[in-house]
Amino acid sequence: MADGNGFLGGRLLVVAFEGWNDAGEAATGAVRALKELLDVEMITEVDPELYFDYQFNRPTVSTNEDGVRSLGWPSAIMYGPTNPGVAGVPLADDAQLRVSGTNAGNIYLLIGTEPSRSWKSFAAEILDAALAADVSGVVFLGAMLADVPHTRPISIFVSSDNAQVRAELQIERSNYEGPVGILSVLSDAAETVGIPTLSIWASVPHYVHNAPSPKAMLALIDKLEEVIDVVIPRGVLVTEAADWESGIDVLAGEDEEMAAYIAQLEQARDTVDSPEASGEAIAQEFEKYLRKRGTDGRDGRADGRPDGRSDGPGTRPDGPRH
Repeated sequence: MADGNGFLGGRLLVVAFEGWNDAGEAATGAVRALKELLDVEMITEVDPELYFDYQFNRPTVSTNEDGVRSLGWPSAIMYGPTNPGVAGVPLADDAQLRVSGTNAGNIYLLIGTEPSRSWKSFAAEILDAALAADVSGVVFLGAMLADVPHTRPISIFVSSDNAQVRAELQIERSNYEGPVGILSVLSDAAETVGIPTLSIWASVPHYVHNAPSPKAMLALIDKLEEVIDVVIPRGVLVTEAADWESGIDVLAGEDEEMAAYIAQLEQARDTVDSPEASGEAIAQEFEKYLRKRGTDGRDGRADGRPDGRSDGPGTRPDGPRH
């Protein structure tokens, strides 16, 4: 998609947060994978005392290789390239270990836990750091629970509230209205100060929300690679994604009700994806699917949180906003 101009021609900040916007840990998993592959260093870290409720996001204790125990606090950290603007063109024997491409030296990362309070102040602090780093565009990664089968390719939705970005990349504007997470707050703040944004969201099967989804991580990385014009090694993600799908197949093989439900999702997905499908046929198939859900009572969500938790505010995330 990139041509070296417009949205993709400058420094891009790739963002993901744990919590409401991170079903199957797909978004944060994708950014963590990028961090391991990029030559980046920490630029800034927010003060957790200002933004987190430790009864909701508790600190964790761990032991390092030397046997020293330490506390880790919820936070958000921005990383930037060690050598900004330098193209990542690895040696042949390093090609599977590093991100490469002419845009690799322009990739910045923000990863953390969704804050518990003071979202406006949090957004202002993050945007100050982005402006100081001369970031010219922000890419938000998210993942939501959805009525999709694990046996089909992960659905990816790319959208932007910025008209120029939509025209440049030929993408849509989300029409979602309702409760939002920190990604929408940051997006609004970025657009207000003149930094254009786009969002990339993956749909994670809601009936396997308790486990990380390497298949969704892989799908996000695939789309991110296309959008930001770099080459991202997949490492073991391909194998892990295949194992994840096979593991669910085994579970479904032992549960007739689950297998029947997945078959319904597959039929609905295949109808929508078929080349000859008309709008009316798709609508009829979707209505039939909804009727079946109404009669067999299978919903599978934990009170509607996109990431599978039971204490969220609604059934939709803020990324696709539809």
